[in-house]
Amino acid sequence: MSENNTIVLTGYRDLKNKVSAEASKSLRESLQRFGDNVVFGYKYCPDLEKDPLAINAAKGVVSAEYQGKSEELYQVISGREEDYTREFVFKSAEELGISMPQFEKDFDDKGTEVRVFQDIEDSKKSGLIVFPGLTIDGAPYNGAWDDNSLFEAIKKRGGKQVEMAIESFFAWGASAAAVLIIATFAALIMVNMGYHELYERWRHIKSGLLFSDANIILSLEVWINDFLMAIFFLMIGLEIKKEVLDGELSDMKRAAMPVIGAVGGMLVPALLYVATNVGAPTMNGWGVPMATDIAFTLGLMALLGSRVPISLKIFISALAVADDLGAIVVIALFYGHGFHLIPFIGALIIVALMIFLNRRKVYAIYVYVSLGLLLWFFIFESGLHATLAGVITAILIPNRGKADLPLIAQQTAIIFNREVAKVQDIDNEQQHIGHGSLQVLRSAIERLREPSDYLMHSLEKVVNFSILPLFAFFNTGILLGGTDLNLGAPVSVGILLGLVVGKPLGIVGACWIASKLKIAQLSSEINWKQLIGASCLAGVGFTMSIVVASSAFKDDLLTASKVSILIASTLSALIGLFILNLVTKK
Repeated sequence: MSENNTIVLTGYRDLKNKVSAEASKSLRESLQRFGDNVVFGYKYCPDLEKDPLAINAAKGVVSAEYQGKSEELYQVISGREEDYTREFVFKSAEELGISMPQFEKDFDDKGTEVRVFQDIEDSKKSGLIVFPGLTIDGAPYNGAWDDNSLFEAIKKRGGKQVEMAIESFFAWGASAAAVLIIATFAALIMVNMGYHELYERWRHIKSGLLFSDANIILSLEVWINDFLMAIFFLMIGLEIKKEVLDGELSDMKRAAMPVIGAVGGMLVPALLYVATNVGAPTMNGWGVPMATDIAFTLGLMALLGSRVPISLKIFISALAVADDLGAIVVIALFYGHGFHLIPFIGALIIVALMIFLNRRKVYAIYVYVSLGLLLWFFIFESGLHATLAGVITAILIPNRGKADLPLIAQQTAIIFNREVAKVQDIDNEQQHIGHGSLQVLRSAIERLREPSDYLMHSLEKVVNFSILPLFAFFNTGILLGGTDLNLGAPVSVGILLGLVVGKPLGIVGACWIASKLKIAQLSSEINWKQLIGASCLAGVGFTMSIVVASSAFKDDLLTASKVSILIASTLSALIGLFILNLVTKK
């Protein structure tokens, strides 16, 4: 915000779209009510890929701005079918009485073209979703364009700025990792500052549901580790499904290298762990160093911003997803807690019902979520790892066929035009859209989104900023002063070697062998040094490693494994960031 409490608003608009011109005019009229408290100006963002000649229109409007005629020229030339030739723009300017010698001089000035390209670059960085768009004191405004919404955004900008700051934090790639780190440190500080007993009381608070013949009374720790983490695995399952159906894992050629890397990144750490724990009672912990924490890994990469090639981020994302799939299989097969037949049969019945509904093209999310809750109960009671319920539910949520976007757009336009015509004779205070029209609009919007995608995006913030921090807080509260930090013990050596050494060795080694055998090939945008750095980051096991450790160990061994996971993850993060920072310097 500028001095004297003046608000700076910047409008971004293109020139080819007639609707854009009409919307821009309406926006300007709405903003006039704020008087001198608002400084308003436009930037132009023509789509030069679709229409290279649009540069002439943008230069013309900027040149007219120097004579106070930019808005007039914009309204005349925007949305026209004619090509934006130099002749067309000049003729339009002349008809408006613009001084042509000065207009031509400004039009041909290099600074005018620079201004247009700068506007285009600014529009890409603006954070706006729709054009024409508006920024308020440099922050994107993606809200409604009606008078009341604009009034609230501008006059109540303090609250709006807080809201946008929160949104910006959530959108920041490293935010989830930052919250996890805060939760981890909070737990460590609490436990080691004299509140260990209070922390343990919190962990063991019991709550649940009572039934006539059965009840679910569990500690807070179990609710978090078994129930809430099932929701985390639901999101992971949806991500895996998306990648397999329509992502990096959908094409075998593209998927080959990250999948091979993931396999290597699981096998080598497991082998190193086994080699250091042969004959020891800790042998069953071989699954601990196999895992990669996708939130931490991608969050740490986000700290380096654009220096990290997009192709490397995509590669590591696909690798982490494949790694998570491997971890799910390992947990399912090797880390259950006994087996009970009757609840297992109940789980099979629920799965059969979900398959039936999937085949019958039932898309209602609440149906699958409700059945998923029942599935969780039966799997939990069966002795299998309860987080499997999340993965199975994710797999069985159906996908729609592609929507006819142009037809739906026509349908919504008809509804809005009808509603606008209907309220023209009604007092402004009484204007509202009919209930029936709202229902149709809701159905149209619902048709545009895949049930799986919608659920995944709905869960994303809940998982990243609530469930995972809770998991981190209640699983990393280790009393360091009272813990035997014997890093030479087999379990510690196995985890440290597996995550810090085994992960990058396995990933890079498997990819190198695949490349030499010409089974798969790295993207030309990724070099081996960058891959080494990213593979070191994949050694941040954290969440997934703790999940496996909690199933494999108890008491002192569990504590020792958690300490080792924290140390190994920290070392992997530091080494990975150091290497990536070194090899991606511009």
